[in-house]
Amino acid sequence: MNHGKYVFSQLIDFLPQRVFDRLTSKYSGNKSVKHFTCWNQLLCMIFGQLSARESLRDLIIVIEAHQSKSYHLGFGKNVTRSNLSKANENRNYKIFEEFANHLILIAQDKKSNDAFEIKGNIYAFDSSTIDLCLSVFCWAHFRKTKAGIKLHTLFDINTQIPVFIHITEANVHDVNAMDVIDYEPFAYYIFDRAYVDYDRLFRITKANAYFVVRAKSNVKFKRMYSQKIDKTTGIKYDQIGKIEGFYTSKDYPEKIRKVKFFDTENKKMLVFLTNNFELSAQDIALLYKQRWQVELFFKWIKQHLKVKTFWGTTENAVRIQINVAIITYCLVSIIAKDLKINRTTYEILQILSASLLDKTSINELLMKSDYNNINEHADNQLVFNLF
Repeated sequence: MNHGKYVFSQLIDFLPQRVFDRLTSKYSGNKSVKHFTCWNQLLCMIFGQLSARESLRDLIIVIEAHQSKSYHLGFGKNVTRSNLSKANENRNYKIFEEFANHLILIAQDKKSNDAFEIKGNIYAFDSSTIDLCLSVFCWAHFRKTKAGIKLHTLFDINTQIPVFIHITEANVHDVNAMDVIDYEPFAYYIFDRAYVDYDRLFRITKANAYFVVRAKSNVKFKRMYSQKIDKTTGIKYDQIGKIEGFYTSKDYPEKIRKVKFFDTENKKMLVFLTNNFELSAQDIALLYKQRWQVELFFKWIKQHLKVKTFWGTTENAVRIQINVAIITYCLVSIIAKDLKINRTTYEILQILSASLLDKTSINELLMKSDYNNINEHADNQLVFNLF
């Protein structure tokens, strides 16, 4: 089926083009367009992500160098810096945002992490700020001398997929982004202490969902009773009580649980608040530990996909590029699951970046060889096992 097809073309076969075409029609993306369509634009942007192009100029140089292949790669007839730049500036970013959301649902359905023992959907919510040049990105208000945007991300711990990314100016406070979360009954939501807002936390309780949030040092809490603990696990206390304070007690009028835990790995004392009274104190601490996965996701996507250096300066262009990065991330995840590839996402991206214009079957390309007699040390020196 893939005989003679470029690796990039084989990857694109996994994208639901009909869905993208419907979204393009919905937002009139191809209105008055003769040659360079929204689909052409998407494929050029994905190619730029997978090949790790540093700038729009860098991307166009590579595409022009392989102009004879443009038709087979899906780029269209005439890809220029001008028409790609104008497309990113003018075409509605919602086409790409809604397509990214569609791929997220597909990726979530395909991928699961069976290693985590607590049943139910588990989400970590956090934000990451990307600094921008104020003179160039004047729409992204942050400070007097700096511009920036903030990526508020709800990350599915079980599937390792971002459920959504809410993009705001960097000066928007983290707790305000909690308002865009559609809380699922009986799901778990993990937050850092920047999200301690009792009115918003009580909304989670009213939605029959659970939260685990790191408490602030000045939390006012009246203990009603304590539960038995095993101090060998690092749990210092497990208390049931109520939030004190004139306003805060009204914002959160019901009972709440407070767990103190010593993290031996990081040598930190942590205090959590939760509305779950069934899980053990150890499981509450374990849930909070999973929050680091969303931070690892931010670190990973900044290092390996292009969301720090932007190929356009308008808000629309920035939003398109971020959503294409998410589309690329989900595409790699879907391919890995469908083809049963036993590699990390990082490994897959590294291989693809050097092989996009090969005509090898992606199954063959990504299949992991079993070198029983070779170990790769952290210093990247190869050592052979002779015995």
